[in-house]
Amino acid sequence: MTILITGATGFVGRHLTAHLTAAGHSVIALLRHTDQLPTLRRQVAELGGQDALLSAFQGDLDHPQLGLADALPPLAAIVHLGARFGWKLPPDEARQTNVEGSLAVARLAQSQGCRLVFISGFMLANTRHLAELGIKPEAPDQTIWDQVYRRAGAYEASKLEGALRVRQFARDQQLDYVEVQPATVAGHSQTGAIDRTQPLYNLIDNLARGRLARVPGTPDHWLPLIPVDQLAQMIAAAALAPHPPEQLLALADDTPNLQNTLALVAKTLGRKTPTGHIPKRLLRLLLALPGMPQLMNTSPEALNFIQTTRFDLSQSEHFLKTQALPKPSTANAVIASAKFYSEQATSG
Repeated sequence: MTILITGATGFVGRHLTAHLTAAGHSVIALLRHTDQLPTLRRQVAELGGQDALLSAFQGDLDHPQLGLADALPPLAAIVHLGARFGWKLPPDEARQTNVEGSLAVARLAQSQGCRLVFISGFMLANTRHLAELGIKPEAPDQTIWDQVYRRAGAYEASKLEGALRVRQFARDQQLDYVEVQPATVAGHSQTGAIDRTQPLYNLIDNLARGRLARVPGTPDHWLPLIPVDQLAQMIAAAALAPHPPEQLLALADDTPNLQNTLALVAKTLGRKTPTGHIPKRLLRLLLALPGMPQLMNTSPEALNFIQTTRFDLSQSEHFLKTQALPKPSTANAVIASAKFYSEQATSG
């Protein structure tokens, strides 16, 4: 089978590409610059994949019809991981990539007659959060999106809008469609390997540098996590399984609360465990002060992902069981991620 992946050069994309090619599947990476292919092949090989099964087509989520100049071969599935990520993104830029670009990928899947595996985020399973933002999941055209962008920030808002508009497109066009909703991505469950771009890496870095004297939120708050290798396996199964569910929440049910997560990191790094809590509302007020986000190395937008909501994982658990997918310990993945961070910091 041949699978096209957008965002193949990213943290999750590299692990997914390695997993698929290791299983003998051909992968086409949609790359803005095809001269990235040799580096990506080397990274995939280092992760245990078969780099000879990886090729590339030039394309860009910000271009009409993705800027594809050549005809693609028949595809079994398209996995859409590509996105514009960053805090304080300009709304127009975020929308262009994460909404219009996602719809262009959906139209490509329709023209190819193949499955679309769309990678959204776990906040789409938080119905209370969506309601507070004024989002109507079943009627995205009735949502006042400018208001949502102001409340949530352009990154989260554009990811939510993109997912809901692609859902609507998939329903209207009867597209073979699976939406995978990942939690915050932890490092590899065994090696702990994690990119500097990942929010968990930033959290570990803040603790290591003494920026976390108190735990954000309350003892009930947590940062839902998923080890990157488990996520890659779930996405691959969503692309290849005969009849996957339309939505899969990729979230580890054994994720500790935020206080215990930070305690694991602190113990691993030999740092002082944060004591006491700071209410999220107060933290938002502090981060609204000039210079505080830079000083604390924290964006107000990132606080949305720390929450008290618990999720129904029955459908995802059933899928994991039927596909015989492993469930590595999330606590061990956090410890491994902290060890990886420490080793990287020591080596320069």
